[in-house]
Amino acid sequence: MDEIINKVANSTLEVFDLEDYYVDGIRSQIDISQWLEGGFLLKEKDFRESLKNYNFSQYNNHYVAINCSTDAILPAWATILVSVYAIPFAKKIVIGDLVDLETQLYQEILSKIDYSIYLNKAIILKGCSKKPVPQSAYIMAIQYLQPLAKSIMYGEACSAVPLFKRKKL
Repeated sequence: MDEIINKVANSTLEVFDLEDYYVDGIRSQIDISQWLEGGFLLKEKDFRESLKNYNFSQYNNHYVAINCSTDAILPAWATILVSVYAIPFAKKIVIGDLVDLETQLYQEILSKIDYSIYLNKAIILKGCSKKPVPQSAYIMAIQYLQPLAKSIMYGEACSAVPLFKRKKL
């Protein structure tokens, strides 16, 4: 009987796994509606007093997303004021939800990678991650990889979907 050969392991495919660039740390969300009357009405004096009395130290070393879960119309300063209280504790603060937070973390890390090792290579942009990789991170990665790559596929080596193939000159 012939020996079974793992063609995937022996291929020249380069795997780009966004999970490798996941920033470890606790993610938290601060919902401004908790300090609004009925979740909708901002009364400045009450709002400021609530922030002053809130325990922001619970976000120590957290990555924080600040948003409002209701359709309240807030003045621009409201979100900024919440961030003023959170800044002494949080590692990073973004306006938006946890997906927005992940997107900004990936944006920072992906912009610092040396992509030159992918020049003229066949790349698999690995899918199916165990960590929360936002769809936007895949779009960011493809923007960095496409100008360099010979080809890009998405998924796993055994069942990859072709996304891009450089035209031969």
